[in-house]
Formats: sequence, structure tokens, C-alpha cells
Amino acid sequence: MSASVSSLATFFSSLSFADQISRQSNTLLFPPSKRRSLTLSSGRPSYSALRVTATVAAPEAPEDIEKLVKSRLPGGFAAQPIFGTGRRKCAIARVVLQEGTGKVFINYRDAREYLQGNPLWLQYVKLPLIALGYENTYDVFVKAHGGGLAGQAQAITLGIARALLKISANHRPPLKQGGFLRRDARVVERKKVGLHKARKRPQYSKR
Repeated sequence: MSASVSSLATFFSSLSFADQISRQSNTLLFPPSKRRSLTLSSGRPSYSALRVTATVAAPEAPEDIEKLVKSRLPGGFAAQPIFGTGRRKCAIARVVLQEGTGKVFINYRDAREYLQGNPLWLQYVKLPLIALGYENTYDVFVKAHGGGLAGQAQAITLGIARALLKISANHRPPLKQGGFLRRDARVVERKKVGLHKARKRPQYSKR
């Protein structure tokens, strides 16, 4: 039993992962360590060489996405029939809807990449489409600037809702009920003279 355990330890110590990684293909090769016969106490035979192959799908290049968007939008954003503009804080989003499979592109990039995979911001983009059951019916093309990503995501929500109104006037009741057509006018309050911030005052000193 002790001999079999020691031979097993020698077998695993002879494996070198770093030397067996091929840079040309994502393949890991585990040699059988000179094919020495190894038999445990249970009588199981030794394992032969094990080859593990992993295939990694390369992400779509930004240049390909830009070419795709420009080919789908001849004449630019403003020349498209289903067009809407949304605003929130300092962010402005121009949105175009086209029949498709539910893909969203923002500034010639995939929405998940542009919004850094934030689930809340991605949900903002999909809410008007989900309210009407169009989440897999239209592709969304967005050109956004100003503000931060949170403001841009909410501006896209308003832009999509306004674009859906151009498809059919019957979309107004469900969109209005969900609050997607209301422009949120809240902005950061300006700083006042003599105060640290909008309302924060310096500490009062009696003497």
C-alpha cells in the first residue's frame, strides 16, 4: 500500500501544466508520465493521456459593429423613420428602432459593454420594449452624449418610448401608465455663494 501511494505521488509530481500549454490552440495535454503501470489497491488500471480542448468565442470587433450600424442606418440617425430623442440631467440620447432580434447598440458598441454590464442600466434600456412585448422584435441604435452612464441609460428609456409612439398611437396608454413618457426634470442643485455646496453651510462659530 505504501509503495502504491508513493508511486502515485511521483506520478502527479511529474505533471507540468505550464510546459504543456500550446499557444497556437487552447489545448492542455496531460502525459501519462512515460506510461508507467500504476495499479492502486482496488486494482484499477492507470489512466492514459487526457486531452482537454477549450474553444473561446472571440468578441465582435468594434470596427465590425460600426460598419454594421452604418449599413443599417443609411443617411444617419435623423434620416430614419422611427426616431426618438430622450434627455435626463445632462445626457441626450438619440434612438432609432428597426425590426430585428432585440439587439442594442450604443455609440457603435454593444450595450452590455458600453454600460459596463450593469444590470440596472441594462434594464432601463429594455423597460419600454418589455412593457409592449417588443423586447425581441426591434433592434435599438443609440447615439448618446453628455452626463454619466446612469443619466444616458434613463435618457435612452425616454427616447425608446418616444420612438415607439411613432410606430403606433395605441402604444401611448401602456407607456404612459408605466411612466416612460414623463421627462424627469430633476437636476443637481447649483452651488450657492458662501456655502460649501448647494445647501451645506460652514460650521457656525459663536466666538
